[in-house]
Amino acid sequence: MDVALAPSGERSGGVEVAELDDDGRTVRVQRLDAADLARHVARLERQGPRWVWAATDDVYPRLLSAGVRVGRCHDLRRGHAILTRSTYAAGPLPSAGDERWAPREAAAEDVAPTLLDVVDAEVPLELSDVLAEHRAQQEAVEASAHPARLRLLLAAESAGTLAAAELTHVGLPFDAAEHDRLLTDLLGPRPLPGQRPPVMEELAEQVRTALDAPALNPDSAPDLLRALRSAGVDVESTRQWELSRSDHPAVAPLLEYKKLARLHGANGWAWLSAWVSGGRFRPGYVPSGVVTGRWAARGGGALQLPKQVRGAVVAGPGRVLVVADAAQLEPRVLAAMARDEAMAAASRRGDLYQALVDDKVVDTRAHAKVAMLGALYGATSGESGRLLPRLQRSYPAATGYVEAAARAGEAGEVVTTWLGRSSPAPSEAWQDAQRWSAQPEADPDERRTARTQAREWGRFTRNFVVQGTAAEWALCWLADLRRELAALGGGGGTGAEDARLVYFLHDEVMVEAPVGLAAAVVDAVRLSARRAGRLLFGTFPVEFALDVQVVQRYSEAG
Repeated sequence: MDVALAPSGERSGGVEVAELDDDGRTVRVQRLDAADLARHVARLERQGPRWVWAATDDVYPRLLSAGVRVGRCHDLRRGHAILTRSTYAAGPLPSAGDERWAPREAAAEDVAPTLLDVVDAEVPLELSDVLAEHRAQQEAVEASAHPARLRLLLAAESAGTLAAAELTHVGLPFDAAEHDRLLTDLLGPRPLPGQRPPVMEELAEQVRTALDAPALNPDSAPDLLRALRSAGVDVESTRQWELSRSDHPAVAPLLEYKKLARLHGANGWAWLSAWVSGGRFRPGYVPSGVVTGRWAARGGGALQLPKQVRGAVVAGPGRVLVVADAAQLEPRVLAAMARDEAMAAASRRGDLYQALVDDKVVDTRAHAKVAMLGALYGATSGESGRLLPRLQRSYPAATGYVEAAARAGEAGEVVTTWLGRSSPAPSEAWQDAQRWSAQPEADPDERRTARTQAREWGRFTRNFVVQGTAAEWALCWLADLRRELAALGGGGGTGAEDARLVYFLHDEVMVEAPVGLAAAVVDAVRLSARRAGRLLFGTFPVEFALDVQVVQRYSEAG
């Protein structure tokens, strides 16, 4: 049963709820006060419906605050974003171009998207809009080239929105006193506002002395660059990789200063005060906030929790953390997408990189990783370029798959993930440059620039198909695990005594569980990973290996 939900146009603060039959016809509409919504949803939830709404963020956090968890939903805004771009779809949605469904913070038309673009869009719509969009999306999926894949993608995407809201609601267990102790060990006592921590100030003074620049502010990149050059350090920037090539006595304290400055700025005492309360860290997650479908974070830096402070993530009394991450996920996904039997066989031996060494594709595990990353990201020079031909000879189907995606991108074409998320087209400016470079009157510099831009876009599309499909696998893993955890505890996976999801990072999940449920959670984590592989790739024999650890502190997971 589908149940559509939207703000009421007739009663301020009210909600309209429409129950639909199996054919999508409305059989009952009710208008509720906002205060009645949670009770009504809880009653209907016993029937296992799929809730249909414009955006999960508009509704679900309030339901969770009222103690109501839902099992399934269809987030129409996420579905709209996928279907209006997917090459699997037979044609545009009727609502395509309707600004009410458009993201609030869409990128400017001629700004090239990157793998880190964040999309943020939740705008309330009326019940009639919700019902019309729901019908249109269902029809678009059925008429598509791959309805089963798109149906799975929309279901997983919507489940991800529920999981994201629950992750924020539940929060990550966090020991503020331990975090303070870790910061004090690394930075010295907490400074007054506007001052540097003592250890950073000491390092800054070492840098000033080594550069003979007593007034230098090491936080100012232009000033620092001038001081370095004046001291004979030949660098074009203050990036770590470039500074590391110099043995000047200022470099070591400067690199340490920059590392501690990042920690202090991103996860220091101010961050602790802003984002941790009641023993929980509650960041804001943005499902599919990245153009490939990966998640992003809206505040709190959930996807950037550095190792220096992971010791403060501590399970409560009588509880443990089950930390699981998918090993070498993208190469395994590539093997399955390309139907590369040889690479799939390597995946079934555990450590895929070591398997490449054992098969004499490369001589060391480090070289195996370099070669694989070169294939995934389009490296053509250095060690990656030297090793890539070996990978191409051993795994022609896999390497050919990403090469084809790269050539499509260089030609300005759109590429699509396994389940149906399509890449954006290059900007008009990019296309104009390519067209002009082909004209006889274009000069050599313009042709070189256009060719460089084409190669860069090809690297983007090359990785898009793999990173995007890996994100789909991870989302299916998360969605299935969410369901499994709900079956383990009486609170549906969000109650204080349940085994509950508390963290998700691309290919890693963390579950906080009672000690007595730890073994069952480990089994659920592994079972859900196997199911995710079968959902996407059927019986193709690729193995998605997991590293699963039961720990008291996040830092113990390695």
